[in-house]
Amino acid sequence: MIDKVKKLAKKYASDVINIRRHIHANPELSYQEYNTAKYVAEQLRDIGIEPKEGVAETGLTAVIEGKNPTKKVIALRADMDALPITEANDVPYKSKNEGVMHACGHDAHTASLLGTCKILHELRNEFEGTIKLIFQPGEEKNPGGASLMIKDGALKNPDPSSILGQHVMPLIPVGKIGFRSGMYMASCDEIYLTVKGKGGHGAIPELAVDPVLITAHILVALQQIISRNASPKTPTVLSFGKVIANGATNIIPDEVKVDGTFRAMNEEWRAEAHKKITKMAQSIAEGMGGSCEVFISKGYPYLENDPLTTEAARKAASEYVGPENIVELPLWMGAEDFSYYTQEIPACFYRLGTRNEEKGITSYVHTPTFNIDESALEIGSGLMAWLAINSLSS
Repeated sequence: MIDKVKKLAKKYASDVINIRRHIHANPELSYQEYNTAKYVAEQLRDIGIEPKEGVAETGLTAVIEGKNPTKKVIALRADMDALPITEANDVPYKSKNEGVMHACGHDAHTASLLGTCKILHELRNEFEGTIKLIFQPGEEKNPGGASLMIKDGALKNPDPSSILGQHVMPLIPVGKIGFRSGMYMASCDEIYLTVKGKGGHGAIPELAVDPVLITAHILVALQQIISRNASPKTPTVLSFGKVIANGATNIIPDEVKVDGTFRAMNEEWRAEAHKKITKMAQSIAEGMGGSCEVFISKGYPYLENDPLTTEAARKAASEYVGPENIVELPLWMGAEDFSYYTQEIPACFYRLGTRNEEKGITSYVHTPTFNIDESALEIGSGLMAWLAINSLSS
């Protein structure tokens, strides 16, 4: 069977590359993936698979039934949205939509899963069970398309017993696959502070309540939550990347806006930290004569790979690409809305190597020069097909 999968992956490799290039050239932002969803639906119908469109508005689901379809159901997921980035790559398939780019590889994820569909549909009489396909919107933006897909029944009728997700990784050379059992990625929350004081002339600070100074104290103090309140055994990050104090050299503004991110790998600590951030920021501001409004946009939960599902996938991947091409992934403080699926059913989220230094393909995700070695698409589509068949038989 593994030889049949590899042969079909090679057969469809050029098709998958063309699909990826079409999607890359026509990117759409989160929750606006109308044309992408329509294109995916057309591709599925060309294969002979009838999709259910309009799931969470711009998402799709479909099924591939093998023999004895009720024996076991597993799910495969790909995301479809792009980022608000202007592409700097000089390639024939460069983004046609100014200011929008597939800079996180979701074009590769969708194309690869469509390649997997081609393989599995052709082999459907040679495995037992059902494979549920999930093409989701909005991975890049709260509340996360995965959460909306789940609410709209993506994990129902039929109900999968486990789910696999594949994501490109530019830090891993093409040909290699990364796995990690247990905790892998962090939760992600957006922190918004509005520090209010009383503006005035910079030369007469005694008549003002300086929100810039208050903000400085808040930003320094909040790091105490990480260094003295978080357990050293629990990975935690609090970073602020945007501070706007719209005054001047001699003008103290009325307020300061601050944006940041909070990451954790424990849900109880996450909730406790939210309370501490709020209380500390407000107390410091009030103690200095001002006030602070705190808004925390709760994002994705932390991602935990089910050990049994992940080890089975790791073993199957080792058979497919060779044990020398399997790498152990480190804990990662980035976030992924695939974590919502991991909260519902056993899951494995793994990484597909796409780096090729000889070709100059080294840029990280979310950058204007991100690209992939497209030979990874043949590996990715075949590997996911093999993992799916292996999961159904285990």
